[in-house]
Amino acid sequence: MPPPDSKKSVEDARLLMQWFAYEHLPEALQTVSRPFGQLAQQMCDTLPANPELVAGLRKLLEAKDCAVRAQLFKWD
Repeated sequence: MPPPDSKKSVEDARLLMQWFAYEHLPEALQTVSRPFGQLAQQMCDTLPANPELVAGLRKLLEAKDCAVRAQLFKWD
């Protein structure tokens, strides 16, 4: 099996990181989003760039989105 294309994985991870930005959010959403953004950055800093890193970031992004929606949820 050929080695994963690490150059593509680096680019994919870099593109995903934009969705972990939280500084522009209202304070209540920053509080929810910050830990996910910090973990995503730690993953990019410590794990090798490969398809599994990208998959992990995608799953973390999904979890972050759920947490933000939970913060915004209304029982109307």
